This record gives sequence, C-alpha cells and structure tokens, in this order.
Amino acid sequence: MRPHLAIAMLALVAGAPSAFAQQAAPSTGVPPVSENKVDTDTFTRTLVSANRFEIESSKLALKKGVAADVKVFAALMVKDHTKAGQDFKAALETSQTTASVTPEGPPLLPNDQAMLDQLEALDGDAFQAKYITLQTQAHKQAVAMFSTYAQSGDDPALKEFAKKTLATLKMHEMHVRDLAAVH
Repeated sequence: MRPHLAIAMLALVAGAPSAFAQQAAPSTGVPPVSENKVDTDTFTRTLVSANRFEIESSKLALKKGVAADVKVFAALMVKDHTKAGQDFKAALETSQTTASVTPEGPPLLPNDQAMLDQLEALDGDAFQAKYITLQTQAHKQAVAMFSTYAQSGDDPALKEFAKKTLATLKMHEMHVRDLAAVH
C-alpha cells in the first residue's frame, strides 16, 4: 500500500464511524455512507470493529442482569457475528482489496470502544436499555452499509459477502426492534 494511502486509511480508522458505519459528521473527515456508494476500505475497516463490538457487547449482556429475551438475543449476536467474522475472513482471502485489514483487525475503533466502555459501567435495567439502544442503532447502520455495498461495492468477493450477510443483519434489526418495543 502506498504510504500516503496508508496514512489516509489510518486517519479514516481514527475517526471511522462505529457500528457498521454510522453516518459521520462532516467535521470528522470520514466520508459518510451514502445511498449510492461505500468504498471498500471504509466497508472493511468499519465492519471489523463493529463486528467485534457486537460480539463483545453481547458477551457483556450475557453476564449482566438482563431479561431472558435480551439474553437470547445477545447469544444470537455472539453466534451470528462470530460466523460473520469467519465469513469475512473467507471473503478477504479471495478479495481483490489491497487494504491491510484482517478479520481480527486492530483494537476497536474509538467510537466502538467508547460505547463498550459505557456498557461496561452499567448493570441491570440501565445496561439493558443502553444495550438495546446501541444494538438498534448498530443494526440500522449495518443494514444501510451492507445494502449499499452489496449493490455498488467494487470488490466482487466482499460484495458477495455483503449480500449473504445482509439477510442476517435484517433479521437482527427486526429482532432488536421487537425487544425495544417490549422493554
């Protein structure tokens, strides 16, 4: 990777949107997820951190005092997002991207880490409410990013990964909406 591109990518990672590409404010310097295009570097870097956030926050939910239906959802998140990480790894092996991304990735992006830190400080009803809110936001953004990349992505292997993963993300989005309505 060319040095100036690597520096630009580092800058993107430092301010990248969380939870599968939350729309960035214009002042962050990160291109927002548009309705028409998500570039491969943004897609790959964002999803690695967001996927890890999904797993780690859901593992916390399994340990915290949450309702049984929220625990069922959290267990599903751990299972499905672990599989998504494995599927992403397989897609990367056949992709054309030159991004230096691995499924394990770097530490969580700052926004994802901040959200995880918020959750770690909470228990019981406060944790449950924040967890459901963050999962709702994360899946709304994930569906938007994956839908866009599945339609207009420029890497065939990653585009196919996005298409295959999208159905699961939509199911998660519906499930968490149901939880939000109940809790």
